[in-house]
Amino acid sequence: MSLTAPAKRPTVLAVFLIVAGIIGFLAAFALTLDKLALLADPKASLSCNISVLVGCSKNLNSWQGELFGFPNPLLGIAGWTAAIAVGVGILAGGRFARWYWALFNLGVAGALALVIFLITQSIYALDVLCPWCMLTWFVTIPTFWIVTLYNLKEGNIPVPASVRRIASAAYSWVPLITLACYAIVAVLAQIQMDWLHRLYV
Repeated sequence: MSLTAPAKRPTVLAVFLIVAGIIGFLAAFALTLDKLALLADPKASLSCNISVLVGCSKNLNSWQGELFGFPNPLLGIAGWTAAIAVGVGILAGGRFARWYWALFNLGVAGALALVIFLITQSIYALDVLCPWCMLTWFVTIPTFWIVTLYNLKEGNIPVPASVRRIASAAYSWVPLITLACYAIVAVLAQIQMDWLHRLYV
């Protein structure tokens, strides 16, 4: 009989990945449907087009909406499906190798980098806030933090013990860290776009 205690299953991480994955997938799917509608009729009236400030069409029709030669939402459909699969795998008792966690973290970091780029483009170039895009931002930011801090504290990403201790302490603060990130985006958008005023005019 083994005397080694089994590793504790990261249930909170698993549930978060599933919930965030579902939300992100639905946002990406909605954006994909909107893009198909625009391809069929460039003048189509989309339900997400609420005002000059809030809408999807401008984003979807821009070059920023097709960075890799195809609609960005397709990346979301694939990426959030992967996040759901990892969450379900954890709940099912699966244990992933360090290289798997490292690759997953790389994908999450890439998603955050893309989101940061799209946030800056929405605020400083397109001057519009896309509802489905913002929902994607909403789940991508905490996903990056919770996955990265988990991997650092668990040693899935090789770092010194001091960094692991810091990551372990910061892991429980992911909600606050996320709120701080949201606040930064909101302040930048307010400074550049005056969205608090324009939202009601």
